Amino acid sequence: MQLTRAVDDFVAALSSERGLSEHTARGYRSDLTDLAVFAAGQGADDVGEVTLDLLRDWLYQCSQKGLARASLARRTASTRAFFAWLHREQTIATDPALRLRAPKARHALPRVLAAAQTTDLLASLHTAAEEGEPLAVRDAAIAELLYASALRVSELCGLDIDDVDLERHVVTVTGKGGKQRVVPFGLPAARAIDRYLTVARPALSAGATHALFLGARGARVGPRSVYRMVATLLEQIPGSGPAGPHTFRHTAATHLLDGGADLRAVQEMLGHSSLGTTQIYTHVTSERLRAVYEQAHPRS
Repeated sequence: MQLTRAVDDFVAALSSERGLSEHTARGYRSDLTDLAVFAAGQGADDVGEVTLDLLRDWLYQCSQKGLARASLARRTASTRAFFAWLHREQTIATDPALRLRAPKARHALPRVLAAAQTTDLLASLHTAAEEGEPLAVRDAAIAELLYASALRVSELCGLDIDDVDLERHVVTVTGKGGKQRVVPFGLPAARAIDRYLTVARPALSAGATHALFLGARGARVGPRSVYRMVATLLEQIPGSGPAGPHTFRHTAATHLLDGGADLRAVQEMLGHSSLGTTQIYTHVTSERLRAVYEQAHPRS
C-alpha cells in the first residue's frame, strides 16, 4: 500500500474510532505527510519499504531543521501509532517503528498570571465593554469564562447556548475524545455571560445558530479569533511564556491549587485523563512559593 494512501486511511480510522478533534487529526496528517515525502525521496513509496533506519534518518533531518524536542516527540508518537495500526491491520508483517524513540522533552512551566494581574486584566475588559459595543461585551464574557472554568479554547468555541446554565452556574463542556464534563463558574462570569446574551449576542447574530460565542460576522467564533484577542491583552502584562488562551487555563488551575483545592478535583475540572498531567501545576505552585521565599526570607 502506498504511504500517502495509508496515511489517509489511518487518519480516517482514528477520527472515526476515537472522535479526534479536527486539530488533532490535522496534526497526525501533517506529521505523517512529512514522513511520506521524506520516504519518497529515499525511494520508499510503499509502507512495506519503510525501515527503522529510514525513520531515524527522518527524525534526524527534522532535528537539523530546528524542530523543538516537543515537536520531535509528537512526530515520533504519530509514527509509532501509524505503524502499530498498520501492523494490527496486517498491512505490514513487522512494525519498523517499534523501537523508535523520541528525545526527552524539556518540560517548561506554563505561564501563570498573578491574582492581581488577572483582576486588573478582567477589569480592563469590563471597562472597555461599558459602552455596550457587542465585541467588547463578548470579549469580557469570553475572558471571564476562560478564567472561571479553565476551559480549552476549542471547548469554549464549541459551546452552544444550551450548554450554559446561568441559574446553577455550570457549563457542560465537550472535551478531547468527545468526553463531556460539567464545570462550575462564579458570579462574575455569570453576570458577564448574561450581559453578553442580553446586549451583544442579538446584535452579532446573523442567523439561526446555536453557538454561544459569535464572531463579527455572526458565525461561531473560532479559536484564532480568541487567541488574537487574548494575545493582545497579555502583551500589556509583564511575564514570559506563551501568550494565548491557555494562559487563563494555567492561571485558573494554579490559583485553585494555591487556594487549597484538591488535585483530583482540579483534574476533573480540567478534563485531564491522567493525574500526572495535572501535577505540573503543583510544580508551578512550588516554584511560586520558592520565589516568594527567596525574596522575603532573611535567610533564604
